[in-house]
Amino acid sequence: MYDIENYYNAGSIKEAVSLLKEHPDARIISGGSDVLIKIREGKMAGTSLVSVRDIKEMQGVTLMDSGDIYIGAGTTFSHVTNDPVIRKHIPVLGEAVDQVGGPQIRNIGTIGGNVCNGAVSADSAPTLFSLNAMLRIADGEGGRTVPIDMFYLGPGKVDLHRGDVLTHIIIPGKEYQGYHGHYIKYSMRNAMDIATLSCSAVSRIKKETNILEDVRITFGVAAPVPYRCKKTEAALKGMEIGEALYEKIKEMVREEINPRDSWRASKEFRLQIGGEIAARALRETVKLAGGEPS
Repeated sequence: MYDIENYYNAGSIKEAVSLLKEHPDARIISGGSDVLIKIREGKMAGTSLVSVRDIKEMQGVTLMDSGDIYIGAGTTFSHVTNDPVIRKHIPVLGEAVDQVGGPQIRNIGTIGGNVCNGAVSADSAPTLFSLNAMLRIADGEGGRTVPIDMFYLGPGKVDLHRGDVLTHIIIPGKEYQGYHGHYIKYSMRNAMDIATLSCSAVSRIKKETNILEDVRITFGVAAPVPYRCKKTEAALKGMEIGEALYEKIKEMVREEINPRDSWRASKEFRLQIGGEIAARALRETVKLAGGEPS
């Protein structure tokens, strides 16, 4: 059974903001793949819901003249994966969200809901961190734009206030142009499972000199929030592409991340896996860029 107090269907962003301010205990719902489960389990019993599912301006992907990519928060995972703009410019994001749940979940679940849930295991999060995504939030007073690494406050906690609505995820042009990315999810099953550990690497290489010019490495389930390995990134920049680079990333990552023990995996196991998947992800980005073959 679903114990829902009231259900409000917003027809616009403005109306959604107004409804959330009028009903401060209400929760936003779009696909419902997280919210409805919590209601059914009794964790959010008696909650009122404000639906943003029918707000067209929060759906779809747009490539702006500036090169920035705007992804509506209400865009489903399936849409993100198959969208031509995503496939051409940032396929790593489409590949990442294509690992969420099963087809039914990907057809209803939204990328905005995945972000706002604040789960460290969210498949979209590591790639969005590595792409330095910006989040556009409406609040009825002009709104604000927040870097994604400032949005995550802790496990299940994000920087949303009363009346706030995440409307768009923005990938600035300078953050993906010339870069290639790869996402690896390690889980207990090959599908229909949350990550035991995940890693998204985005890199830019200079093929003429075979040098790693820039790299961004983000882990999921390696800390209370998605974690950018900035010490590792700094150490790798400027290195020549080759086995020494891949050994270095393994060593540095295992020193930097701080995963926890859980019933899914021990800390020691996650550290071992972390170094391995980071090296594999980086190696794949080099191959995608046409660099030294693995």
